[in-house]
Amino acid sequence: MSNIVRAALVQAKWTGDTSSMVDQHEQHARVAAARGAQVIGFQEVFNAPYFCQVQEPEHHRWAEPVPDGPTTQRMCALARELGMVVVVPVYESDGPGFYYNTAAVIDADGSYLGKYRKHHLPHLPGFWEKYYFRPGNLGWPVFDTAAGRIGVYICYDRHFPEGWRALGLAGAQLVYNPSATSRGLSSYLWKLEQPAAAVANEYFIAAINRVGVEEYGDNDFYGSSYFVDPYGRFVGDVASDTDEELVVRDLDFDLVEEVRQKWAFYRDRRPDAYRPLTEP
Repeated sequence: MSNIVRAALVQAKWTGDTSSMVDQHEQHARVAAARGAQVIGFQEVFNAPYFCQVQEPEHHRWAEPVPDGPTTQRMCALARELGMVVVVPVYESDGPGFYYNTAAVIDADGSYLGKYRKHHLPHLPGFWEKYYFRPGNLGWPVFDTAAGRIGVYICYDRHFPEGWRALGLAGAQLVYNPSATSRGLSSYLWKLEQPAAAVANEYFIAAINRVGVEEYGDNDFYGSSYFVDPYGRFVGDVASDTDEELVVRDLDFDLVEEVRQKWAFYRDRRPDAYRPLTEP
């Protein structure tokens, strides 16, 4: 019998304030749970606009502690109520001057399992992330959840193969990749990189992108969110490139073992030969 996990993701437009944005995502989670979803993930800094289009100190106001901040705590309560794993990307404050682009992972019983902090930070027009965030320093954790072994890799991280591989080596079955990426910059790469990473590392990926133009810049976030399997195949249709959407798909986690036996990429790795890749 197949090991089917019903998974969900949300691509959303900025509503104009945190309260309504969180309300909106909570409603999507309730609909997903009613459809049988066991896990759901949201987009990058889901409860805020993508403020990194500008460099202004006022935007530190979006930051909050993880896990003790109001958004993570509310999502813990929601996960417990719905019996669903929730991946919650937020702007994290870890004390004065210590800010991270972070995703909390919450189990289906509402327990906080841990967090991932984005490692690779872009710093170019429309994406001034080094102004706001410190580089991630918690490695690439994979969390044992009620829905399986789940990891997170955030937006710009996806251009760097090392983290994808670290998540695979740690046993990930599904990796959520919450993003905020714009039409003119990366749309050519969007349907190329994550399927390639799914093949190279032999697990499922949930690729999530925002939708629309927001108040702090001209970035046109193009949605097109999707799930991709370890063969690099889209699971169902790719989401709209203009409209908000809740995507729910059945993922056959038995494919992870099937592909790893068939293609054997992990067997044929040569870590003994890779040292020059990480030397200064």
